[in-house]
Amino acid sequence: MALTDKNRQYNRLHESQRIFLGEDFLLYSDFAKTLYHNFARDLPIIDYHNHLPPVEIAANHQYNNCTEVWLRGDHYKWRAMRTLGIDEKYITGNATDEEKFAKWAQTVPYTLRNPLYHWTHLELQRYFDISELLDATSAQRIYSSTQELLQEEDFRTRGLLKKMNVAVVATTDDPIDDLRHHSKFQSEKEALQLLPSFRPDKAYALEDPKKYSNYLSLLGESVDHEIRIYADLIHALHQRIQFFEQRGCKSADHGLEQFHDFSLGDFDASQLFEQVVAGKLLSPKEIAYFRFETLVHLGRKYHEVGWVQQFHLGALRNTNKRMLTQLGPDTGFDSIGDAQQAKPLANFLNLLDSTNQLTKTIIYNLNPSDNEVFASMIGNFNDGSVKGKLQFGSAWWFLDQKDGMEKQLNSLSNLGLLSCFIGMLTDSRSFLSFPRHEYFRRILCNLLGNDVENGELPADEKWLGKIVSDICYHNVKEYFGY
Repeated sequence: MALTDKNRQYNRLHESQRIFLGEDFLLYSDFAKTLYHNFARDLPIIDYHNHLPPVEIAANHQYNNCTEVWLRGDHYKWRAMRTLGIDEKYITGNATDEEKFAKWAQTVPYTLRNPLYHWTHLELQRYFDISELLDATSAQRIYSSTQELLQEEDFRTRGLLKKMNVAVVATTDDPIDDLRHHSKFQSEKEALQLLPSFRPDKAYALEDPKKYSNYLSLLGESVDHEIRIYADLIHALHQRIQFFEQRGCKSADHGLEQFHDFSLGDFDASQLFEQVVAGKLLSPKEIAYFRFETLVHLGRKYHEVGWVQQFHLGALRNTNKRMLTQLGPDTGFDSIGDAQQAKPLANFLNLLDSTNQLTKTIIYNLNPSDNEVFASMIGNFNDGSVKGKLQFGSAWWFLDQKDGMEKQLNSLSNLGLLSCFIGMLTDSRSFLSFPRHEYFRRILCNLLGNDVENGELPADEKWLGKIVSDICYHNVKEYFGY
C-alpha cells in the first residue's frame, strides 16, 4: 500500500531525528567511532568539580517536574531566554513551573549552534529516552512525560546519577559548611562517592567590610573561637581544612578574575585585616594583596595535607549592576574577562614552588586567547614528582562547547602532554548535566580519529584506546586518589 502524505511526513521527521544525535554523533571517522564506542563510552564518570547541592543527594530528592531539575539555577538557559526577549517573570520570576518550561521550549529551536541545543536534546534522550525535538509544539507532551517519569524511584537524584554511571561527585563547599549531608550519605556506604571540596573565596572577600565581618562571625562559630586578628583567620582556615580532610575532601577550589603580581610583605596583611574589620573600605590593590597572601598560606597548607588546588581564572563577574541588585550573583550576567594572567600566575606558582610547597594544581582558563599561556605555564612547574602535577583544566564555562573543547585540547597537545590530561567535569548546578562528559568524550575521540585518518597518528587501536580511557577516567582517578 502506498504511503499517505502524512506517513511520508512522519517518516521523514522520524529519520531526521534518528540521524540527529545518533550513536555516531560528532564522530566523523571509523577510527573515531571505534575509540568512542570501545574505549570511552562505558567508562564511569568522575565529576571532580561541580556545584550540585549535597543535601539533595543525601536526601535522594525527588523533583516535581522538569523545571525544578532542569531550569532552576541554570544561568546558561536564562541568558538564552533573555536574549530572545522573554520576560524575567518566566525565567526567575513568579510564573508557574509549566509556564517557565513552555518558554524554555519556545527558546530551544533558536539556540541552534549554541551548545544548549545539543545539551538539551542529549539530556532528554539520555535521562528520559525522549528523541522528539523540544519546541513550542512539543512542550506540553514533554513536560507531562518527564513529570510522570520524575515521580518514579529511579528518577530521584541518586537514580539520575546512576543512569549516567557517575562514580564520584565532588561538590563545592564553603569552609563554614558543617558537611552533615556528606557525612550522612557516606554513612550509608553507597557505591557512589559524595565528597566535599573546599571553596574559601569569602575568607578573602574584603570588598564589603560589613559582609566580611558577618562572615568572620560564622567562620568563628565553626571553629569555636572568635576571629580577632589575621593569625586567627589563618588558624581557623587550617582547622576547617582538617575538618574537610576528615570527611574525604581531596581538593580546594578558587574563583578568581586573576592573580596579581605581588611579593610577600608588599603590604601588611594583619593591618589590612584590622582595618576592614573596623569598617574601613580598602583599595582594590590592598584587597588584591590580602587575597594573594591568604592564598599563599592556603597553598602551603594544601601541600601539607596532599590536596589538589584548583584555580578558575578569567571570569568578569556581575557586570550588570542593576540586575545584580535585582536578582543577586550567579544569575547570568558574567562574561569572559581580559585580565593579564601570565606573569602574576607564574609569580604565585613560583613562590610556592621555591620552598617545594606547590601541591598538585589545576588552572582553568576562560579567555581562549590565553589558552597557549596556560598550556605552556603548566610545563614550568612539572617537576617529575607526579604525573601531570600541573594541569591545564578542561574548557570551562563559556568554553565548554565543541569549539572551546577542541581549542583547549589542541593547545594542550601542542605545548604539553595530552596523554596526562585529567579530562572533563560538569561545573554544573543541575543533575541533568552529566551528558557533557559524553560530549567531551566524543569530541576527544573525533580529534584523535581525524589525526589517524589524516595519517598524523598511527592506527594503533590498543594504544590510542588506552590514551582515551586514561583521559576519560584513569588519569583523574589516580590524580585525586579516588
